[in-house]
Amino acid sequence: MQCMLLSTAGASLPLADGRAVIFGRGPESRVSDKKCSRHQVKLVANYEDRTVLVTQLGANPSFLGDRALGRGQSGRLTEGSTLYLVNQKYPFTVQFSGDSNGASSPTLPKANEIDPKETKKEEQREKPKRSIQDFFPASPKKVWLVDTYLRTLPNTSSVKRPSSQDNELSAKRFCPPGSSGGEADAESVIEEKLKRLQEFAESASKCESVPSAAMGSAPCTKNCWEQRGSLMIFTAAGVVAREKVRTKAGLGLILMGASSPPNQAKILYPEIQPKLASLLKKGFKVVFFTNQMGISRGKLRPEVFKSKVEDVLATLKLPIQVFAATASGIYRKPVIGMWEHLCQKANDSITVDKLQSFYVGDAAGRPVNWAPGKKKKDFSCSDRLFALNIGLQFHTPEEFFLGWKPAPFVLPTFNPRTCDPNARLYDPPDASLTCSQQEVVVAVGYPASGKSTFFHKHIVPKGYVYVNRDTLGSWQNCVSACERGLKEGRSVAVDNTNPDPESRKRYLDVSQKMGVPCRCFLFTTSLEQAKHNNRFREMMPANKHATVNDMIFHSYKNKFIEPSLSEGFSEILKIRFVPSFPDTQSEALYKQFSEG
Repeated sequence: MQCMLLSTAGASLPLADGRAVIFGRGPESRVSDKKCSRHQVKLVANYEDRTVLVTQLGANPSFLGDRALGRGQSGRLTEGSTLYLVNQKYPFTVQFSGDSNGASSPTLPKANEIDPKETKKEEQREKPKRSIQDFFPASPKKVWLVDTYLRTLPNTSSVKRPSSQDNELSAKRFCPPGSSGGEADAESVIEEKLKRLQEFAESASKCESVPSAAMGSAPCTKNCWEQRGSLMIFTAAGVVAREKVRTKAGLGLILMGASSPPNQAKILYPEIQPKLASLLKKGFKVVFFTNQMGISRGKLRPEVFKSKVEDVLATLKLPIQVFAATASGIYRKPVIGMWEHLCQKANDSITVDKLQSFYVGDAAGRPVNWAPGKKKKDFSCSDRLFALNIGLQFHTPEEFFLGWKPAPFVLPTFNPRTCDPNARLYDPPDASLTCSQQEVVVAVGYPASGKSTFFHKHIVPKGYVYVNRDTLGSWQNCVSACERGLKEGRSVAVDNTNPDPESRKRYLDVSQKMGVPCRCFLFTTSLEQAKHNNRFREMMPANKHATVNDMIFHSYKNKFIEPSLSEGFSEILKIRFVPSFPDTQSEALYKQFSEG
């Protein structure tokens, strides 16, 4: 049987049985009306009763006949009724064809007719690993992906992996377009293998279950969502908490980074589903971690994201827990807030053994051309750094699911773990931070390079007038405040970025006019460390600093000219960033990589 959604404008959309589709404004619907959201409705066809379940997602109402649907409301579209996509406009009807007892979809067959004995033979058969070249045909004409996508990541450290018997799709059984069998044969072969993979995963999840007493706590009885600040958590029915690994075949976690926007979600490789099913049978808990900043920025509605997560897991047919960081802060990878919440509050108080757990993710810091046909570099290194912050072994999806060799990668130039709280604060070491005579001190350095903390700790307590543009509003006000302080007979400390000679000359001119020396304190914090400091501030509850965006950092970098004595300074001191922390928790947070 087939199901088609048809419009009077000539648009058509195939709907597979039981598979959710997000539908709205765009080329598929031929609707360009801005009142129609790109995620206007969710459609789920039911071949058995020949209806389509319509769930409203967009801000403006859709209509089933004369009935308006509010956001989150649902209704059934039958063959005799009409769906108006938005505001009683853009009519669509549904058409079913074929026998309801037939296959549910030509491209996504139902998995219900496999002989368990044959499955057992298939599982036990030795299969060679696929070569990297198998995935890069000379002239690919089709994308061989299932309807939901999981993105994951790489590392060179080794981990005990399942044997080659867990690779359910071998190079011998994979026939890409352009092979000797022809495209039609290739398509039928792929369809059949994907069907068998789905069937195997279903049978694996139903059979050979381990009693909960041996595995961990009792399984979750139903799907559920919860919200903890900027953290969203989905726990699928059947998820079981896992205890600390105590045997070679014991329990652990496979952690996967999910980086794709939800409207682009697809399963990356057909090996993913059977491999995860195999790991679940061996006692692993599977957890996905994803950054979804689009939610806090208003670019992605939570209900759309939730719907897609549920659709992805329905396709996988596996009990999986999902953590989504919706804003910046301690939950956003590579900072380990999501991991800590899992261990402390979302695993039924069962300790996780990190040595037996591992992480798979695709934001791995791989460069351009890291593999044949892979022209683009990884969009970030956040997954690899997330695993590094936690202390987990790490793999890319290609390494773990396909058996490829580790690819090259690049880590950030700044390593927060190397910061030394006992380092020398300034150079030259025989210089004095303050002067008994009246003077002007001009700071030069990136935002978040530690200037304000330094001045308030070492300079202002000595009676210096503190001049800062953040509080005074403009450089003109800063210059005036500097001049007033000198007229009052006090020394002045100017805490601004002052990247170029022009900005510094304003204070040199005032000091020369008043006949006092002017020194420069050059803060040597790098761009990468300044950005790290900025993110650390965001995560601290008592933070009093305004958040700095990347544009300001790079503006400073482009304008920066290193100060010299020839500008008129009497001395230039180089000030290092030497961190100090109120407690061990703050120090541990600072020493995590915070951006990939």
